[in-house]
Amino acid sequence: MSALTVFVPNRQLQKIGIKKTCINYQLSANELTEETLQRHEGVLNNTGALCILTGEFTGRSPKDKFFVKDNETKNIDWNCFNQPIEEKYFLQLKDKLIQFLDRQKEIWVRDCYACADEDYRINIRVINENPWSNLFASNMFIKPHEDELESFEPDWHIIHAPSFKANPKTDGTRQGNFAVISFTHKTILIGGTGYTGEIKKGIFTILNYILPNKKNVLSMHCSANIGEDGDVAVFFGLSGTGKTTLSADPERKLIGDDEHAWTDKGVFNFEGGCYAKCIDLSEEKEPEIYHAIRPGALVENITFIKGTNQIDFSSKKITENTRVSYPLEFISNAAHPSMGSHPENIFFLTCDAYGVLPPISLLTPGQAMYQFLSGYTAKIAGTETGITEPKVTFSTCFGAPFMPLHPAVYAEMLGKKMITHNVNVWMVNTGWIGGAYGTGSRIKLNYTRAMVHAALNSSLKKAAFKKHPVFGMMMPLTCPGVPEEFLNPRNTWANKKEYDAQAKMLAGLFIENFKQYESKVSKEILEAAPEIV
Repeated sequence: MSALTVFVPNRQLQKIGIKKTCINYQLSANELTEETLQRHEGVLNNTGALCILTGEFTGRSPKDKFFVKDNETKNIDWNCFNQPIEEKYFLQLKDKLIQFLDRQKEIWVRDCYACADEDYRINIRVINENPWSNLFASNMFIKPHEDELESFEPDWHIIHAPSFKANPKTDGTRQGNFAVISFTHKTILIGGTGYTGEIKKGIFTILNYILPNKKNVLSMHCSANIGEDGDVAVFFGLSGTGKTTLSADPERKLIGDDEHAWTDKGVFNFEGGCYAKCIDLSEEKEPEIYHAIRPGALVENITFIKGTNQIDFSSKKITENTRVSYPLEFISNAAHPSMGSHPENIFFLTCDAYGVLPPISLLTPGQAMYQFLSGYTAKIAGTETGITEPKVTFSTCFGAPFMPLHPAVYAEMLGKKMITHNVNVWMVNTGWIGGAYGTGSRIKLNYTRAMVHAALNSSLKKAAFKKHPVFGMMMPLTCPGVPEEFLNPRNTWANKKEYDAQAKMLAGLFIENFKQYESKVSKEILEAAPEIV
């Protein structure tokens, strides 16, 4: 790296108040791994991946995310996820955070990009207290070429210090940890938490505001892949529903595993890496993710098999939300660039804790919009602080915690694109069957893969279908590789009356939740509501 390249960020950092500390700029994955080991902040597993603990927080803390309320945030939909904070508190926290970092012996700085489509690309400068947090940024964002660094001007800053805690009495926060976003100052402040997912979700959140609001581009919490013939599939779903697993298909190229946009040209990935769950990971079920755990990868909050440095993927001792981040090139069949045409198939993934919804079903446009606005799933244990077992939730747009605008904005954009491009929309239940959580069993991954493949190769659309009596979606009667009785969830329950009662109860929850949207949606969408007979 040239002296000029190093000088540029040093000079720019001095302008924001970082003057005294040693700056480690744009280090490689190997260098960041070695520095983490030297600081005794991590260890290597048997495959050479860096394993670290994120401390008190092993998941996101949605109640501690804030937006500075000013002229730039007039379109934000203020709610329990989008909480306002006064600018004076942001400026105060920023000053404290920078002073804290400037007192450290050294810090780690990285320049990187978000958005694979250069027409929408943003420049990001990440400033970290720890080398392993900087490794996460290196894995998850798009790397500039070295000749681009000398003229690099950041559009946004992320300033992250897990050891710094706010004072709720004077800093306007709920508690010591916080994530504060200012669109005016184009800065994300993160303190009091080492959970690296807050870094990537900060960028996802700002893009969910900027792209639809200012660029007329739909941002989506989804994974995406592309077939040999160029057909694109998009998978919506919250953490733990299978977005990463199902999109990492050895028969298709991976566009991305979590965050995308849909433009007039097609879809593109926001990120340069993947952030996959590790719980119960196996080479047999998820080979691409399993083999990505190698030098350069960052593994969080796992434990080892006793007496070894081999990861115990079944262990929930620290959290169920064990994670690994790695660059896209670690996936052997990643698409380069991470872009594709308009989707031919969309999958809404839900983890149904009640065991009611079909393993796969075909939706009408009205039903698709109803389900998108509902965003029904179960939060999986560990993905958020305080969640210890699956918890039923309605997360609109399959990503409510990251959507700053009103859900109707995203839903209207998605609806227009689905109809314009004649997209098949499928609902896939990756949760329970044969009973609710605690009684039934989790749907086997090989069955889900078989159903998704049948949808992608168009064989499933040729099957006969039956309408679900309560939810109205069309259930296929046959699917290659899947037992016929399995395709109708009622058949898998020993007590059919109990299933009927459970289905009616869940339908009631859908109807009650959707009341908040009734005045803002079309008749076609309203008619897609479940029917309680």
